[in-house]
Amino acid sequence: MASWDPGSFTAGLIAEMRAHGGVPSKGPFAGRRLLILTTTGARSGEPRIAVLAYRLEGETMIVAGSKGGAPTHPGWFFNLRANPVATAEVNNELVQVAARIEAEGPERDRLWAKHVAEMPGFGEYPAKTDRIIPMVVLTRTA
Repeated sequence: MASWDPGSFTAGLIAEMRAHGGVPSKGPFAGRRLLILTTTGARSGEPRIAVLAYRLEGETMIVAGSKGGAPTHPGWFFNLRANPVATAEVNNELVQVAARIEAEGPERDRLWAKHVAEMPGFGEYPAKTDRIIPMVVLTRTA
């Protein structure tokens, strides 16, 4: 049995999204609201791509630094902390965004609660980790 290759999985997911107006039509994420986030590597300075579930608050996109409840923040979180300007591909449209990190406090808690209400699967992640899962607000800049 072949081992799972996250790079190939992500490339296939992105191809599926782009072929269907930005929304995958098959696989574990079929029909889910996803965006393709391109950040600048905090250490490398190279472009880094992540596919993330998001929800909307008006025109802003909200993502959670959940990493499935892993003990560490996802790489894209550190990239945004180092360089908060990124590109989000949403429904096959590229938009430049500025990231605002809400790592703790009432605003983070409000964003988290709304995230879990809209996407209940996220509610399982805090039990898997000792860290507070940060929320990130992506605001269009152009």
